[in-house]
Amino acid sequence: MARSCPDGRNELLAGLSEGAAPRPTRVGSGAPASLACAGDGLHHRWLLRLLICAWGAHGRGAAGDPGWAGATLAVGAQIVGSAVVRGPAGDSYEPGLLALREGPLLEAAVRALPRMPDVLLVNATGGDHPRRAGLAVQLGAILELPTVGVTHRPLLAGGDWPLDQAGARSPLQIGEEEVGCWLRTRPQVRPLAVHPGWHTSLDTACAVVLGTVGGVRRPEPLREARRVARRARAGLVPTRTRPVRGDDP
Repeated sequence: MARSCPDGRNELLAGLSEGAAPRPTRVGSGAPASLACAGDGLHHRWLLRLLICAWGAHGRGAAGDPGWAGATLAVGAQIVGSAVVRGPAGDSYEPGLLALREGPLLEAAVRALPRMPDVLLVNATGGDHPRRAGLAVQLGAILELPTVGVTHRPLLAGGDWPLDQAGARSPLQIGEEEVGCWLRTRPQVRPLAVHPGWHTSLDTACAVVLGTVGGVRRPEPLREARRVARRARAGLVPTRTRPVRGDDP
């Protein structure tokens, strides 16, 4: 039976309990060969999907809020396809339990695309999480895809910003554990928080992000996914409807 994102708080917490939470692969500890860095050839060889939700509510929201999950298919920074799925939020937003609100809808958006990628870039954290298993890790485990998380700021981790030059990075740590990094994609702009996810090293995560920024601060496919989701919310592009768990075939 195929795995799917949890639809309930108890199911999610059980999946994150000690010994059950999926752990990201550390640097140099066996990331898939298909993710090996290849210098400037990166953006020609890697297929990426980027996801983001646009909700019809503000603040923490509530269960049942209408949501639109956008996914784009790209080679490097070049967009080659997209999909949008509409469905209800699983719950209100709570730090550390983002998968409960967004996970099922994001999973559905990935599965709506015409083919599976080599790596999935997600607007979420990885090891920077109370149980070291943020949505980027959880979604990768469900879909069995290597993942990279990108956020504007860390959830729990801290660290100084890197030097003001493109490609500079500095560690994000929880205590003594490095769980991600600040990555400067352009000089004189705020760095991004980059998170290794499911079966992805920190070096690989940074290479993926730098290979998809396309001259702007954030990865271009992630920017496009946000745009597609917002256009769908405004009724400007067609969407698929995700059934609730009880209606699934």
